Amino acid sequence: MNALLQPIVDSPLLDDYITRLVRLRDDERLRRARFVDDAPADRKAEFINGREIVHSPVSPAHNDVLTRLGNLLSAHVRRHGLGSVGLEKLMVSLTRNDYEPDLCFFSSNRSAGFAADQRRFPAPDFIVEILSHATEERDRGVKFVDYAAHHVGEYWIIDPEAETVEQYTAVDGEYRLALKLHDGDLTCGAVPGFTIPVRAIFADAENLAALSALLAA
Repeated sequence: MNALLQPIVDSPLLDDYITRLVRLRDDERLRRARFVDDAPADRKAEFINGREIVHSPVSPAHNDVLTRLGNLLSAHVRRHGLGSVGLEKLMVSLTRNDYEPDLCFFSSNRSAGFAADQRRFPAPDFIVEILSHATEERDRGVKFVDYAAHHVGEYWIIDPEAETVEQYTAVDGEYRLALKLHDGDLTCGAVPGFTIPVRAIFADAENLAALSALLAA
C-alpha cells in the first residue's frame, strides 16, 4: 500500500474521503473537457492537475533552440520515413493531463492512425522540453513523472542558457539520467539513427553542418 494512501484507508472517514475525491475528479473532468474545446490556437496552453496554464511568449534563445533541433529531427524523420514530429502546439493527452511539449516524436506504429483533423494525441516515443524560469519546476516535476509513467521512452531537458542537454531514458516507469552534455555527440535511442552534435542545438554554423550531414545520410 502506498504510504500516502495508508492513513486514508485506515480512517473511519474512508467513504467520505472517497465521495469527496470522486466529486473533485468529476469536476476536473468537466473543466478539462471545456479546456480542450476552448484551448487558444495562438498561445501555448496546458491542463495540468486540474489547472489551466497559459504560457508566456518564449525568449529568442528558447525559440532558436527549438528551431534548430526541430529542423534536425524533422529532416531526419522525414528523410527515413520514421514517423511524425510535433512542434510546440501539438497537444499530448495523457490520463489526467493535457500537455503541449516543445518537441515530440511519434514512431510510425504510433502515428499511422492519426487523422488530418486530429487535435489530441497519445503519448509519443520521445519528448523534448526547453527550460525557462517559468516552466522548469513543471518540466522537472509533474511532466518528468507523467511522461515516464505513460511510457515516453526518452526525455530531453534542454537548458538554453547553460547550453546543456540532459538525456533521460525510461527504466521500469521512471526516468534515469543517461547523459548531461555541453558538447560531443548525442544519440537518441527513441529515434533510429538520430545522432547529432550537441553544439548543433545551440549554434547556427554547427546546425547547418549537421543538417547537411543528415540529409546526405
